[in-house]
Order: sequence, then C-alpha cells, then structure tokens
Amino acid sequence: MRNKPHFTVFKEVVGRPVALIALAVLGILYAMAICAPFMAPYHYDDEDALSSYAPPSKIHFFNPKEKTWGPHIYAQKYEVDQYYRRVYAEDTSRIYPVSFFARGFEYKILGLWKCDRHLFGADGARLYLLGADIKGRDIFSRVIYGSRISLSIGFIGAFISLVIGLLVGGIAGYYGGRLDSFLRQVCEMFMNAPAFYLMLALRAAFPPNISSEQVYILMVVIMALISWAYTAMIIRALVMSLREQDFVYAAKACGLSDMRIILKHLIPHTYSYAIVSVVLSVPGYILTESVFSMLGLGIQEPSASWGNMLEPAMGIVNIRLYPWILVPGIFIVITAVCFNLLGDRLRDVLDPKRQILR
Repeated sequence: MRNKPHFTVFKEVVGRPVALIALAVLGILYAMAICAPFMAPYHYDDEDALSSYAPPSKIHFFNPKEKTWGPHIYAQKYEVDQYYRRVYAEDTSRIYPVSFFARGFEYKILGLWKCDRHLFGADGARLYLLGADIKGRDIFSRVIYGSRISLSIGFIGAFISLVIGLLVGGIAGYYGGRLDSFLRQVCEMFMNAPAFYLMLALRAAFPPNISSEQVYILMVVIMALISWAYTAMIIRALVMSLREQDFVYAAKACGLSDMRIILKHLIPHTYSYAIVSVVLSVPGYILTESVFSMLGLGIQEPSASWGNMLEPAMGIVNIRLYPWILVPGIFIVITAVCFNLLGDRLRDVLDPKRQILR
C-alpha cells in the first residue's frame, strides 16, 4: 500500500455512493453520541415503573377535537389482561404537544455551562420514541447514551492495539534474528489462544463489583492486549520488506538511531495499512463489548451500552411480546456494516493492486 495525500484519499473514498452513505451514517451516530444529553429527552436511568415495556408512542399531527395541526402524543394507560400482561392504550382525553428545544433534566455543556434544553420532548407525558424497557426507561435515550460507550470503545481499543502492533512489529521486522523469532512466537501464542475464553478468564480475574468506568477501561485493555498480535505480524512483514531500501541505508549513514529509523522512517510507510486496519477492526470491538455486556460481564446497570440493553432480548418470549427491545441490536448491525463498507473502500483506494484486480 502506498501513502496518498489526505485530501486525495478522502475524495476517492467519498466518490463511491455506498462509502459516502456509510461515512454520513457514522458521522450522525458519533454526533449523537457527543451531543447525547441534548439529543436524549430523558436521562439514561430515568425510570417510570408504571410504563414498564410501554410500546413506542404514536406521534399525531391533527387534533380532531380542536381541528388544529401540530405534533402531539397521548398519554399511555394500561390494563392487565387474563395472562397478567400489561396492555397499553392511548388516553385521548388530553393531548400533549411535542415541542423542539424542550426543557428537561439539567446537564452541563463541556462540563462548564448548565443547560436544560433538549432536541425534543413532550411536557406532561412520557414520550417513548422507540418504546420503554422493563423499568420504564426510554430506549431511545438509552441508545443515545449507550452509543458513547459502544462507539468509543471500538476506536480506543483499536488504537491501543495498533500502537502495540506497530511497535512490536516494527522492532521484529527491523532487527530480525533471535529477537524477531522470539517476538513472532509471542504473537503466535496470542493468535492461537482462544480469544473469547481468554477474555473470560481475564475478566474473571477482577472483582465482579467494580464500577462501570473501571469495567470500561478493563475491557478496552483486555481487548487491545488480545488483538495486537495480528497487527504486529503484518507490520513485521511490511517492515522486513522495507528495511533493505535505500532510504534506510541513508538514515543509517546519517547516524540515526535504530528506534528513530523505525519510528520516523519505517512505520510511517505502513500508515495506509494501519488506517484500514483500525477502521475494519472497530466493529469487532463493538461486537465483543456487546456480547460481554449482554452476558452481564461488561458494562453494568444502570449505565447504558448497546450490549447490556440487549440482555432482555435473550428470552424469546420478550422478543415476541416486546420487539422494540431489539433496537440496540439494529444500531450495532448498522454500525458494523458502515465500518466494513468504509474500510473496504479505504482498502481499495490505498491499495492500487486491488483496483487493478477489480
């Protein structure tokens, strides 16, 4: 792979409509994650026991009683049927207007300025855009807050793994000999180990009652330590093919140290692969976090992540009765598909051989 100017790469990537759509979708998702307190009408742990598994609210635009137009909802009331299940219905006796930049819970912008405005909301009634969970919490709000964990853990984990892989692979490929043999065997040991069971063992070594922040850091570190070996082996091969080039001999003749040659002259020539590697590996981190959180080994309640929100979906009865609990899974699939489409396009742009083959 050869390095290209950043603007040229970006222009060629967005030149394909599929990649442009994927980039736009990811941009929207990350923007929602950054602006989560503003985008979400409720806090992620705002509970309402009387709205357990409430269905998505229907937004109406015409009021037949007053013959007026405007987005509004009706409050949802429930009755218990013969199977002791809640059956929700709209209470049309009163309307609740849906307003933009509505007031809600107070939060801080950049940790400095207090604000209580949200993108939308309904004053006096619970607005469940995507339904509610078992505790009556708004799924849409929890999806927005959960994106902060699920989307960031991918990039942070992939970045840490890439840094370790670049350093180990660069040293092994440059020096060769016994050091290369030792580092290669270490990489193969990590690559041959069953990653899922190794993660379970590492996670079990820590106390189960640690905070969600500590779990987040722990999962990032564990996933990065397990997956760096694949990157290191490829970087090693790339560096081995570059270390006999004339610019390396010129750097040695100038008296540069080995580490400076590796960091300043060899590793930059692998950035094309590194960029593609990061983009394509992010979905794996997101899926891994989701699986562990869904199994109760990752992010814990009441903190929200796309994984622990899918825990109720492990029961087929819940899926049949409350299909909206699968919404976090839809976001996971969309994110993974977008990253794969974008990574595949980046690989085509940065590797001219693939374009010739196609």
